[in-house]
Amino acid sequence: MKQIVAAKKLNLAIMASGRGSNFASINEAIRRGDLDAEIKILISDKPDAQALEKAKDFNIIAKYINPKDYPNRDAYEEELVKTLKNLDIDLLVLAGYMRLVGSRLLSSFENRVINIHPALLPAFPGLHAQRQALEYGVKYTGCTVHIVDEGMDSGPIIKQVVLPIYLDDTEESLTKRILQEEHQIYWRAIQLFAQGQVYLKGRRVIILEKED
Repeated sequence: MKQIVAAKKLNLAIMASGRGSNFASINEAIRRGDLDAEIKILISDKPDAQALEKAKDFNIIAKYINPKDYPNRDAYEEELVKTLKNLDIDLLVLAGYMRLVGSRLLSSFENRVINIHPALLPAFPGLHAQRQALEYGVKYTGCTVHIVDEGMDSGPIIKQVVLPIYLDDTEESLTKRILQEEHQIYWRAIQLFAQGQVYLKGRRVIILEKED
């Protein structure tokens, strides 16, 4: 059993492709004093991502890195790694980052890249998870914080929240309810890392009780 991060105030990097609502909720948890971390940088692969503007409003470094400027994913991720290493990043947090992460980034931050997904993994990976859940007819869904590996939403599970699906739920209403839970579960999962409670045994994430 291996401890992923020793207890400490974490240096975080957030990667987002869209509006950055999870990024904002993480930043708010830090501001309240509930999360022992500092967001060192927000990186986006989209020049018009609202998350970039949010970062500027929060006085956090905001950086757009265009994957098309590089000949392949490895070269793009090499630039990401260089940026992150210069900031001494402890944990890389994907918050609506719409690209699969490759081996270059994962090897540099082994078991220290995390993501949140709007379903109870391993069910309904990939895009439109809420729609998948509704179409399948499951009675419950939710959201999952997991360690990222090279698969599609297939890494070890850190934390999950379960939500019922109502008869009148639409994709929009279900998405909204899940997102509200994401805004609570994500920063709490990160705080487990800050407290040194997260261990990995094979594929299983073990959360040890916090020592007094």
